[in-house]
Amino acid sequence: MDPGGAPERELLPVASASRTRAAVRDLLRGRTGAAVAAFGTMAAATAVGLLTQPLLGHIVDLVAERRGAGVLTVPVLLLAAVALAQGIGTALGLSLIARLGETVLAGLRERFVERALHLPLTQVERAGTGDLTARVTGDIAVVAQAVRHAMPELARSLLTIVLTFGALALLDWRFLVAALLAVPVQAHTARWYVRRAVPLYAEQRITTGAQQQQLLETIGGAATVRAFRMERRHVEAVGARSSAAVAVTLRGVRLVLRFYARLHIAEYVGLTAVLLTGFWLVRDGSVSIGTATAAALYFHSLFNPVNAALVLMDDAQSAQAGLARLVGVSDLPVPAEAPVAREALPGEITVSGLTYAYRPGHPVLHGVDLAVRPGERVALVGASGAGKTTLARIVAGIHDTGGGSVRVGGAVGLVSQEVHVFAGTLAEDLLLARPDADEAALRAALDRVGALEWAEALPGGLGTVVGEGGHRLTATQAQQLALARLVLADPPVAVLDEATAEAGSAGARALERAADRALEGRTALIVAHRLTQARAADRIAVLDGGRLVECGTHDELCAAGGVYAGLWNTWSSSRAVAP
Repeated sequence: MDPGGAPERELLPVASASRTRAAVRDLLRGRTGAAVAAFGTMAAATAVGLLTQPLLGHIVDLVAERRGAGVLTVPVLLLAAVALAQGIGTALGLSLIARLGETVLAGLRERFVERALHLPLTQVERAGTGDLTARVTGDIAVVAQAVRHAMPELARSLLTIVLTFGALALLDWRFLVAALLAVPVQAHTARWYVRRAVPLYAEQRITTGAQQQQLLETIGGAATVRAFRMERRHVEAVGARSSAAVAVTLRGVRLVLRFYARLHIAEYVGLTAVLLTGFWLVRDGSVSIGTATAAALYFHSLFNPVNAALVLMDDAQSAQAGLARLVGVSDLPVPAEAPVAREALPGEITVSGLTYAYRPGHPVLHGVDLAVRPGERVALVGASGAGKTTLARIVAGIHDTGGGSVRVGGAVGLVSQEVHVFAGTLAEDLLLARPDADEAALRAALDRVGALEWAEALPGGLGTVVGEGGHRLTATQAQQLALARLVLADPPVAVLDEATAEAGSAGARALERAADRALEGRTALIVAHRLTQARAADRIAVLDGGRLVECGTHDELCAAGGVYAGLWNTWSSSRAVAP
C-alpha cells in the first residue's frame, strides 16, 4: 500500500539494458554516413589540437637554448593556426553530432508518442497518469539533455583521451606507462560508480513518477479532498512521496561527491608519475626539457576530458534510466484493431453478458445485457460507482471487453465530461473532426449546437486562437465545441459520458439543448448527470453495483417504484420539481 492507503500501482514497463541498446541501434540504422562524418570531423579537430603541446615544448627548448626572440615567431604563429583550425573543426564536429543526436531523439519521441496514444486506458489508469506524465516530461527531458550536451562532449572527451595517449607514446613510451598508472584508479572508480548509479537513477525516476502521481491525484481531486475532509491525509501522502524523492536525490549527491574525490586521487598519481619520469629522462639525456614539458602538458590536458568522460557517466546513467523507461513504452505493441467488435446493423448496439474488471478479482460490471435500437436514445443512470462510465467507454471502444461481447453498428463518437480544447484556431479545432469541411460546414455545426453566436463574437471569429496560450473558452463553450465536432464527424452512434456535467446551472439547459440537437438522427448512449436528460431519453437503463437492474421509459420506471423511482424522487425533492 502507498502512504495514501491506495493499492500499489502497476507501473508501465521498463526495457532491459540490452533491449535499450538494441532500440538505439535501430534508431541509428540508416544514419551511418552521418555518424562517420560527425565523428571523423571531431577526430580531425582533436588531432590538430594535440599539436599545441609539442609546439609549447619546442618553445621551451628554444628558450632553454637561449636562442633569439625572433625564432619564436613561427611557433607562435603555428599555435594560433592550430587554435583556429581546432576551433572551427570542433564547432563543425559538435554541430554534426548534435544534429545526429536530435534526429535520433526525434525518432524516439515520435515512437513513444505513437505507442502512448494507443495504450489501453485501463493500463494507464493502473499505472497512474503520474507514471506516464513523468516519462513524457522528465525522462524525455533527461534524454534530450544528454543528446544535446552530454553526448557531443563525451565524444570529444573520448577522442581526446585516445589521441593524447597516442601522442604520449610518440614522445616516449615511458611517458605513456607513467600516465597509465592513473588508469586503474579511474577504472575502479568508474566501475564503483556505475554499479551504484544505475539502480539509484532508476529508483529516482520511479520515485519522481510516484511523487507526480500523488500531486496529480491531490490537486486534481481537490474538491473531493475538501468535501470529505481528507486534507491532512493527502498532505501527509504528498509529504511522504516528496520526502522519498528528496532522500533518493541526496543519495545521488553523496555518490557524486565521493566519485569526484576518487578522481582527484587518480590525477595526483598520474601527474606525479609523469613528472618523475620526465625528471629521470631529462637527467639521463633521453629527452629534452621541451619534450618532458610536452608530456606533462599532455597529461595535464587529460584532466578535463578524463574527468568530463567519467562525470558525464552521471548524465549517461540518468539518461540510460530514462531511456529504458521510454523504450519500455515504445516497445509495447499497437493494437491491430479496435477492441469493440462492430458486427451489427447500422446504428445498433448489442451488449451481451458483459463483465469487466479494472483489477483481477474485482469486477465492476456483472453480466450486463443491453440492446439499443438504431436511432434510439438510452440513458444510463445509477449511483456513483455503479458502472455507467465503464459501460459507456466499452461501447465507445476505449476499454476492451473483459467478458461477454459488444457489437456496435458503425463508428462511435464519444463526448466526455473531460473536454480538451486543442491549441490553434477555433476552425482548426473543428477541422480535427472532419479535415475536408469548408467554412460553411463549420458554421453550420456551430449553429446546430448553439455556439455560432459566441464563436462569431470572438476577436478573430473562427480564426481566433483558442486552447493553450489562446483565448480561454468557458466550460459550456468547450462542451459546445466538442458537440460541434461530433456533428462534423457525423458517426451513426454517439456516446455522451456526462457531457453536460461541467456546466453550471446557467449553462446546463443550453448544453442539454445542444446535446439534443447534436444527437439528432443518431443512436445515443447517454451517461446522465442530470435526471432531466434521462427523462427525455427513449429508455432508461439503471445500473446498480455493476448490474443492469431496470430498463424502461421514465413513466414505466417511476410507476414500478424501484431504484430509478427512488433516484427520481430524491432528485425532484432536492430541486422542488414535481415528477
